[in-house]
Amino acid sequence: MKRFLTMCLALSFIFSTLASADEGMWLYNESPKDKIKAKYGFELTQQWLDHVRLSSVRFNNGGSGSFVSADGLTFTNHHVGAGCVQQLSSEGHDYIKTGFYARTRAEEAKCPNLELNELVGIEDVTDKVDAGVKPGMSAAEAGQAQRSAMSQIENSCSQSTGLRCDVVTFYSGQVYNLYKYKKYTDVRLVFAPEFDSAFFGGDPDNFTYPRYDLDITFFRVYEDGHPARLDNYLRWSRTGVKDNDLIFVSGHPGNTSRLLTVAQLDYLRDVDYPSRLALYKRRIALLQDFSKQSQENARIATEDIFGLQNSQKAIIGYDSGLLDKLILDQKSADEAKLRAAYNANPKNAGSPDPWEEIAQAMKLQRDIYPQLTYLERLRGFASGLPQIARTLVRAAEEKPKPNAERLREFRDSALPSLEQQLFSTAPVYKSLDTALLAESLADMQDTWGKDNPDVQKVLKGKAPADAATELIAGTKLDDVAVRKQLYEGGQAAIEASNDPLILAMRAIEPDALAVRKEFDDKIDSVVRRDGTLIAKARFAQSGFSQPPDATFTLRLSYGAVKGYKENGKNIPYSTTMGGAYEHAAEHQNQPPYKLPDSWMNAKGKLNLKTPLNFVSTADIIGGNSGSPTVNKEGEVVGIIFDGNIESLPWNIAYSDMQGRAVSVDSRGIQEALRKIYGAPGLADELLGSKTDAAGAGK
Repeated sequence: MKRFLTMCLALSFIFSTLASADEGMWLYNESPKDKIKAKYGFELTQQWLDHVRLSSVRFNNGGSGSFVSADGLTFTNHHVGAGCVQQLSSEGHDYIKTGFYARTRAEEAKCPNLELNELVGIEDVTDKVDAGVKPGMSAAEAGQAQRSAMSQIENSCSQSTGLRCDVVTFYSGQVYNLYKYKKYTDVRLVFAPEFDSAFFGGDPDNFTYPRYDLDITFFRVYEDGHPARLDNYLRWSRTGVKDNDLIFVSGHPGNTSRLLTVAQLDYLRDVDYPSRLALYKRRIALLQDFSKQSQENARIATEDIFGLQNSQKAIIGYDSGLLDKLILDQKSADEAKLRAAYNANPKNAGSPDPWEEIAQAMKLQRDIYPQLTYLERLRGFASGLPQIARTLVRAAEEKPKPNAERLREFRDSALPSLEQQLFSTAPVYKSLDTALLAESLADMQDTWGKDNPDVQKVLKGKAPADAATELIAGTKLDDVAVRKQLYEGGQAAIEASNDPLILAMRAIEPDALAVRKEFDDKIDSVVRRDGTLIAKARFAQSGFSQPPDATFTLRLSYGAVKGYKENGKNIPYSTTMGGAYEHAAEHQNQPPYKLPDSWMNAKGKLNLKTPLNFVSTADIIGGNSGSPTVNKEGEVVGIIFDGNIESLPWNIAYSDMQGRAVSVDSRGIQEALRKIYGAPGLADELLGSKTDAAGAGK
């Protein structure tokens, strides 16, 4: 709590420091060349930007990464790649615990459902998206016209190019860009360290600094059964970073709230964040109890517990910014100033107030929050098998419709990725699904009461635990062949199915779709229309001086390698491998501060002064995990894996007084691969050394 109070006090000075700060998750087609040159004397060239963009990848499970060799070698964080590592594990072969290293290409193991996206083209399609919006249309009509246009643009692009094509909304709808991605779906695991090394310090150290983590995983992308041959990949720095070096981060920040209205921020603070925190608390306790029941339960729940604890801590940090009165007062003052300028413009005379209309939409979102989250977004059905059932039921409804009339997630251009996930051979753990479903059904019943019609449709008079056991035990959706039969059979197959999860999803579908339509028509469309008006007013006042909020699309951030002060103490910019051993000893080498045996056995061989982690002022948020940290030459000097606790309020406002992005140092990675893990072939490949036919380094 003391650290959070210190953080909030620091953030209170945030707005006086923005002019010189390294704020910004910038679009690659709107990079801050002038800002960087003015502050750091470095000129970004188009060649540099194109090379780094084409060397960056998005992981479909919510992270970032990069290509690091001509033979398709790709790296990201352990916590981004852990889903695949766990899926490849089995009882008696826990690669999360023991780590994994494929010493030859033949040993590289294919991930069941990973998709990597490389951004190969960007096109402004704002005029095309807005072409169908006519004067006099309601917000709902305009929103539907825009969604239809987006689906048509994406479908045309995918058919003509064979690429994944996504229309991305920026500034609430003031700008639309078409992002064209090359997809890699044959992704194979090459190397992962032990969990105790990747997440050394565990949840207590998460979002803190100093850190001593080797949070990395290496994959290789394949095409036609062979390692992909890449023209663009990031070279590995042999010298790393030093204090005050300029660095760049190329990654996919997931979501920020910096340009939201005060009414939207109030909704997050008062409704969404408290609800999510209560959910995380319950579910973490459930999974911890589940894990205590057996070693196998602990293995299959580890990744879920980590993800929930990570989300819990992040939301607490985001919320701290919204609870800081000085920050919100400044946000309110800035909004009032912009609102006054909008109202003073004669062109806006007689027009509805966009801020007030968004405020009314937020009131409605508060009202429908339970139905939207528990039914449409399946908080009441929190396990993988019910979500598969929802996809099958809804696909049968949506696929027969014209492409432009479907829900966005079922547009033609999205179906290949949806089908890859739906037909994944990843293991299904019915025991875990049962526990999660029982908890979420109980939560829904507690929220709405036993007499709620949707609760009755699912529980049918049974206790939540009994209903969950019956639903999961009776379903056959863990069989990929059954999923394919239902998907390909369409509506007739769904209506004929007596699978209990299919029946449950069909029972709640009318109410789920009704609240989805209310959200799309009366909230999303209003925010899109009025947010566009606010964006125009902001541009008229200050120009395109601020990048759009994060959208899990590729952005470029920059900053300096730099320590900071905390409670009067200087926090150095880097830590060392020797520091990891000292940190473990300070905690009596007990979990989560117990280094794995591989580290303990290798200590005498290591250069303990080798840098392991470092911090910088680069602007990041969740989704940036796995982003390469590169120097002016475009070489890898590290990989983002975290931010300190003071960086979490960057969700609403950036400050570099204490907030820092945390990276694993490229030199620490090399030292660990060679001297701890006996992986010289992999280390040599990163440095560009030749490889033999088997893939081992020479």
